[in-house]
Amino acid sequence: MLGIAVDPLQHTSMYERGSDDSEDSDGEGGLGNVSRVIIRPPGQSGKAKRGHLCFDAAFETGNLGKAELVGEFEYDLFLRPDTCNPRFRFWFNFTVDNVKQDQRVLFNIVNISKSRNLFASGLTPLVKSSSRPKWQRLPKRQVFFYRSAMHQGHYVLSFAFIFDKEEDVYQFCLAWPYSYSRLQSYLNVIDARQGADKRFTRCVLIKSLQNRNVDLLTIDHVTHKQRSTNRLDRSFIRVIVILCRSHSSEAPASHVCQGLIEFLVGNHPIAGVLRDNFVFKIVPMVNPDGVFLGNNRCNLMGQDMNRNWHIGSEFTQPELHAVKGMLKELDNSDTYQIDFVIDLHANSSMHGCFIYGNTYEDVYRYERHLVFPRLFASNAPDYVADHTMFNADERKAGSIRRFSCERLSDTVNAYTLEVSMAGHYLKDGKTISLYNEDGYYRVGRNLARTLLQYYRFINILPMPIVSEVRGKRRGRNRHAHHSRSRSKTRYEVKPRPKTPRCHAPIAYTNLSICYDSGGGNSSDEGGFSPTRPLAPGSSCFSGYRNYRRAATAGSCMNPAHDQYSPFALGAKTGSDHGGGIPCIHGGGRSKKSAAQVTIEVPLPVNVPPKPYLSIIDLNQLTRGSLKLKSNSFDATDRR
Repeated sequence: MLGIAVDPLQHTSMYERGSDDSEDSDGEGGLGNVSRVIIRPPGQSGKAKRGHLCFDAAFETGNLGKAELVGEFEYDLFLRPDTCNPRFRFWFNFTVDNVKQDQRVLFNIVNISKSRNLFASGLTPLVKSSSRPKWQRLPKRQVFFYRSAMHQGHYVLSFAFIFDKEEDVYQFCLAWPYSYSRLQSYLNVIDARQGADKRFTRCVLIKSLQNRNVDLLTIDHVTHKQRSTNRLDRSFIRVIVILCRSHSSEAPASHVCQGLIEFLVGNHPIAGVLRDNFVFKIVPMVNPDGVFLGNNRCNLMGQDMNRNWHIGSEFTQPELHAVKGMLKELDNSDTYQIDFVIDLHANSSMHGCFIYGNTYEDVYRYERHLVFPRLFASNAPDYVADHTMFNADERKAGSIRRFSCERLSDTVNAYTLEVSMAGHYLKDGKTISLYNEDGYYRVGRNLARTLLQYYRFINILPMPIVSEVRGKRRGRNRHAHHSRSRSKTRYEVKPRPKTPRCHAPIAYTNLSICYDSGGGNSSDEGGFSPTRPLAPGSSCFSGYRNYRRAATAGSCMNPAHDQYSPFALGAKTGSDHGGGIPCIHGGGRSKKSAAQVTIEVPLPVNVPPKPYLSIIDLNQLTRGSLKLKSNSFDATDRR
C-alpha cells in the first residue's frame, strides 16, 4: 500500500463518488494495483489461515485495483483504470495464493467499462498455476457475463473456480500476456542466434517517458547496388512498415508480430525472397510504458496512442513523434518508397482476423487498396470478410491508418490488421476454434506470404516456373522432417514379398474367332455372337486352358472356323487336294511346285450378317415385358 495513515483504497468506490471527485474522475483517480492483499472473513484478525485468499497484481502487466469478500465464497473484484484516464477498464491480470485444497470460489469483476465484448460468445479468462505453467481457458459453463441489479445495472463478469493444490500460486488473465520483458528477452535471443550472415539490425528508435526502449528492427538483404538507385529511374527500394502494441492490453498482436519476425529471419524460401527485395521496418512495441503498467489502452499520460498521431508531441508521446519522423524521412527519400504501413491490433468484440482500410476519392488508388485484403483472405483460413471495413471516419482521424493515407505519398497502403482475442469460426460457421499462441504466430506467417503474393500480383516479383516449384517442393519434402503423433503400441512392419512385374505371355495364333451363322450353335442373340471351338468333353466354362488343348489336339485346323483367314478367302489349290486348302502340320505348309497349280477356284465366302442395334425404352418396361420384347426380336429374326 502507498501509505501508513491513509489507505488509498478505503474511500474509493466504483459507484459512490466522493464530494471532491469530478464528473470525469468516476472516483478512481487514486486507484492502484493490489499488492499482497489478504482478504479475511468479517470478525477475524491476526495471522492469515489457509483459505484466506491473497491477491496480488503488483507485477509487470498486472491489473487489479480492489478485492472484497461479499459472501462465504464470493468475491467482488474491481479493475484498476488506466493511469490518468479512468474511462478504460477491461484488462485484468492478477494472482491468488494462500488457498485451501478443494476450495471453491466465485469471482465477480464488477466494473468492466466495455459492454460489447466476446464473453458471451466463447471468450473466457485464462488460468495457470506454478505447477502447471501452461495457460488454459476456463470452461464456458463456468463463465457468465450479465447485467447485475445488485451492482446498479453494471455488466459483471463472473467465473467459478476450484483450487486443487494448496502450495500453488494461481494466475488469472484476460488474454495471453506478452510483457515488455518478454519482448526484450526474445530480441536478445534472436540477435545472439544470428551468425555472420546478419539478417536484421536492431536499434533503439527512442526512449519512452519511463526510459524504456522503443526498438526498431530492420530486416533486409538488399545489396549495395540496389541501394544506389533513385526515384527518378523508378528503381527505388520498397519499404514495409509494421507497427504493433499501440494499445497495451492487446497482447495477441504481439504474438502475431513475433510470428512475423520469426518467419522473416528464418530459413524459409519465401523469407529469403522478401529479404532480398524489400526492407522491413518493424516497431514491435509502440507503447512500452502502458504495457508495463498493465493499462488497457493508454500510455503513462493517459492518452490513447492510436488517436493522437496527428497531434502527438515529443513531450507527451515521444514514441509517436519518433515513428512519424521515420515515416516522413523514408517518404521524402529518393532511394526508398513506403508501400505498406500495417498496424497490428487485437479485437475483443469480434471473431477471426480482418482488416480495416481507407477510402479514397481516386478510384484507381481505391481499387489498388482493395487488392491486399483480398489476397490475405485467400491465405488465411480464419479471415472474416464480413468484418472487413474501409472508411474515412472522422473519429479515427488520429489513427496511424488515417494519418498515413493523408500525410504520406499516394503510393502508401495503410491498414489495420485485427485479430480476435477469442477465436475464429470453422468452415461450418457454427463451431468456434479458440486461438492459442501458435494460432497467433500462424497469422503473422500468413501476413508474410500475402506480401510475397501481392508483389507477384503487381509484377514486381516474377512468377516462379512450375518446374522449379515442383523441384524445390520435392527437395524440401525429401529432407524435411514432419512430426507425427506416435501411438504407444508399436507394430512390426513386414517387408513386402518380391513379385514379378512382367506381363503374361499371350499366344496370338490361338485367338481365332468363329462366326457361326447356322442354327445349331446359335446363341441367345440370334446366332450372331462369336464362338470358339471347344475340345471334346470340355464345357463352355473351362476357359482358355481347355481351348488351348483343343487347338493343339488335332493335326489340321478346319478353315471353316476362321472365315477371315487368308487361306479361306483366297488360297491356291493343287490337283491332289481337289481345290482344297493344304493342311498345316506343325505350323508349316506342304511344298508344291508352281507348275502343278493350274486353275484358281474361288471358294464361297460365308459373310456374317450386318450387326444392328436394338433400342429398348427402359421406362416402358414392366415385370415380364423384357422377356416379351426379346421374344418379339426372335420372331422377327425367323422371318
